[in-house]
Amino acid sequence: MKIVLALLLNAALLLALGRWLRTQYQQPTLRIWLVPLLLLKLGVGVISWQRLSADAVFFQSWARVLTEQLWAAPSAWLQTMSSDTFLFEGHQLIYHGFSNTFFLIKLLSALNLLSLGHVLLNVLYLSLFCFVGCWQLVRTIEQVFPQTPRGATILAFLLWPTVLYWSSGLTKESLLVGSSAWLLALVLRWYYGTAQQPRLLGLWIIILAILFFKMRFFFAALLLGALVALGVVRLVQQLGGARSRWGQVVLMALILSGGAWAAGEVIPAFRFNKFTSQLIRNYSDLRATSLERPHIEFNDLAPTGASIARNAPLAIGYTLMRPWPWEYHDPAYIAAGLENMVLLVVLVVASVALLQGRSGALPFALVVGLLFYCIVLAVLLGLSTPNLGTLNRYRAVLLPFLLFLLFQNAYAARWLNRWFR
Repeated sequence: MKIVLALLLNAALLLALGRWLRTQYQQPTLRIWLVPLLLLKLGVGVISWQRLSADAVFFQSWARVLTEQLWAAPSAWLQTMSSDTFLFEGHQLIYHGFSNTFFLIKLLSALNLLSLGHVLLNVLYLSLFCFVGCWQLVRTIEQVFPQTPRGATILAFLLWPTVLYWSSGLTKESLLVGSSAWLLALVLRWYYGTAQQPRLLGLWIIILAILFFKMRFFFAALLLGALVALGVVRLVQQLGGARSRWGQVVLMALILSGGAWAAGEVIPAFRFNKFTSQLIRNYSDLRATSLERPHIEFNDLAPTGASIARNAPLAIGYTLMRPWPWEYHDPAYIAAGLENMVLLVVLVVASVALLQGRSGALPFALVVGLLFYCIVLAVLLGLSTPNLGTLNRYRAVLLPFLLFLLFQNAYAARWLNRWFR
């Protein structure tokens, strides 16, 4: 029974994938990149499977137990899906609050119906999901904003080394990058394109927003807040207002600040004092286990608004630039450091283009919304994640959005348009 079900589900998946690939390949541009990038994504997933992390082993081992519960007692499994506790034949797992670990285990327990519990297949499924989500954004940007540099989305979401590696395989980042890219693609179609089947589009937006929120709710809150503020600006623009850039900035600031206040009233975890206390606690706990490895040090970090604001610029710099290539004699750290040097060059070029008024053709409000997401997330990551290895993995959800913005300038466009056809 299990094998028959797995064969049927995989046959349906391959059929859907084949139809999707044919549809994408019918597009006139960038189609030569489709299959090579898909194979690259799956290949990197295989590499990550060969270097399976302790977290991934933990996810999969517990997912198999939940799958056993699914076959033995489906009603109990359904109850587990909606609770923070798992109890089955002497096995016990308890999480409280917004646990993305437990949520991922639940997803994998269902995915095991297709993979029969084989880790490699689950690795390929998650890598495939991330690829499809990112490619949806590639096509959306090309169709909605044809004046933007061709290939900027591909380079940012599918080719940048650390993004490619950490968002492939049995990682939370595979679902985070895939769901956030796909969510942005659908929202941009709604705001700037011609939305076909709006009810179906809205349903997919809700599903992806829930997935993103469940995987890391603070990340999702920032991006969803930015997209809601962008939607308000678009609505006001259609009514004839918010034409000036300052007007758009003020309107978005009002929406975001109001949303932050409302979120704090509804969800205690978003209240400023609780949020900053948890931030400092995460920093202290992770720092204590990272003293023998390259890590970030803040001398006066405290759970106050003044301390957070004072250390925010350093946090942004640490998130984007650490580690340096010479910081630690380990191939992984050296590679990450060299990548950071390339990122520094990209930042400098984009800054020069901005000063010259050649920063790109994206709508101003969209740039403001994505910059808000990138800057605030960089602050939060830098302040809460002193371990540089962990920080390098966490920022894989931030980097593609930042790189997408940095590649919009005229200098990057000249190079990108030459290579991506």
